[in-house]
Amino acid sequence: MEWRDEGALLSVRPHGESAAIIEVFTAEHGRHAGVVRGGTSRRIAPVLQPGAQVQVVWRARLDDHIGAFTVEPLRSRSAVLSDRLALAGMNAACAMLRCALPEREPHPVLWQATMPLLDAIDRGMDWPADYLRWELQLLDEIGFGLDLGTCAVTGARDDLAYVSPKTGRAVSRQAAGEWASRLLPLPQVMMGQGTGTMAEIIAGLTVTGHFLGRELSPVSKGRALPEARARLLDLLARQPS
Repeated sequence: MEWRDEGALLSVRPHGESAAIIEVFTAEHGRHAGVVRGGTSRRIAPVLQPGAQVQVVWRARLDDHIGAFTVEPLRSRSAVLSDRLALAGMNAACAMLRCALPEREPHPVLWQATMPLLDAIDRGMDWPADYLRWELQLLDEIGFGLDLGTCAVTGARDDLAYVSPKTGRAVSRQAAGEWASRLLPLPQVMMGQGTGTMAEIIAGLTVTGHFLGRELSPVSKGRALPEARARLLDLLARQPS
C-alpha cells in the first residue's frame, strides 16, 4: 500500500528510540498517522513541527496498518514561534482537527479552508475572525452547521441577535423577548460582517465552543475541548479591544 499527499502536520510524539509518530491533515486522505523513522534526529526533528506544510509518502504492508511516512518539508510556518498569540492559534487549530475529525476520512472542503488559515496565522495577519469562521466550517464538517440566515421563530432576516443553544438557529431580538437570557449572543462578525472587535470574536467562539463541545462529546467521552483552544481564548481575552 502506498500513496502521496500534501498536508499540515498536526502532532508529533516519540516512538521507540529514534522514531516519531506524526499525524497529518492531508488533502485526499484526511487525518492520517504514520511512523517517521529517525523522526527525533537533529536533521528531521526541526521539520516536524505542528502547522508545518509537508509532502508525505505513506507506505504499509496492509491498509489497516499504521504504516510509515517519508516526509518532505514544503513550508515551515515557523514565524509563529516568535508570536505567542499566533502560536496559540496554530496549536488550537491543530488540536481541534485532531479532536473533531475521524482518522482517514477525507474532508477536502475543510482542507481548502484550513491551509489559508494556517498561512494567515503564520504571517501574523488579522486572523482571529478567520479562525472563528473556520470553527463555523468545522461544525459544518461534523454535521451540525449553524443556521444563521433567518429567525427560527418569525423567519425574519433582520435584527438577528441570538442563537438557540439547542437548535443552532438564529433568533431575532424581538422574537427572543423574555427568553433572551437563555439564548447565546450572536455577534455580527459571525454573519460575515467585518472582522469584528475582539469582544465579538470571543463571543462568537463561545457560541462555536458550545456546539463543538456538545457534538464532539460522544467521541471524546465527555472530555472538554482541547486545552490548546482554551489557551487561545484566554490570550484573546487579554488583547486590547
